[in-house]
Amino acid sequence: MSTLGSTQTRILVIDDDPSIRLILTRYLGLEGYEVTTAGTVHEGRIALDTQSPDLVLLDVILGLDDGLDLLETVRSQSQLPVILLTANTEEADRITGLKLGADDYVVKPFSCVEVEARIVNVLRRSRPADLPPVISYDHLTIDLGTREVTLDGNALTLTAMEFDLLSFLAASPRQVFSREQLLDRVWKSSAAWQSTDTVTEHVRRLRKRVETDPNNPRWISTVRGRGYSFTPAA
Repeated sequence: MSTLGSTQTRILVIDDDPSIRLILTRYLGLEGYEVTTAGTVHEGRIALDTQSPDLVLLDVILGLDDGLDLLETVRSQSQLPVILLTANTEEADRITGLKLGADDYVVKPFSCVEVEARIVNVLRRSRPADLPPVISYDHLTIDLGTREVTLDGNALTLTAMEFDLLSFLAASPRQVFSREQLLDRVWKSSAAWQSTDTVTEHVRRLRKRVETDPNNPRWISTVRGRGYSFTPAA
């Protein structure tokens, strides 16, 4: 049984396919999660307001509705982790979901084991271990306990994945990590499971949050041919 699940982590499944809702409810329930479901965007909005889930599994296409519209609403209001369920295998469409703020995605048809593994990985990122409670460089402060980031005294709004990526890089200043290494250490995944473009896109999004000029980054450097590193003040 999942350690995270055993604490009654609340999962909200929003999918218009009753069989998928049933399968995920049964499997995740056996793993110790508390599962609620919704079959439409309208029902999903109500569940989000009333159930206070810890993570959302969101179908990209909900009948005539677009699940990505709901994702945009969620991301504009909170940092609630969202994993997309998508039947579309086109990389461009998956990247669109990541750009809108999804923390991860699973391509249909999927195994419940894979879904649960991704849930664990996404939630684990909110519980960093063996790191100092606060990382501070110059005017940038990363509080690992409260998961808050401030820059020049101003609070930044980051998604769960953006926070995990920033805190991981900042914990090892000037060390260069390849995209494959970041997939392994931050996503707890591999190139066999998901594209390294996932890392590239999240770095781009993170730079938009923390850099004054994302095209000339001050904090997150690209080391050509090698990967990325966090660069504190000299």
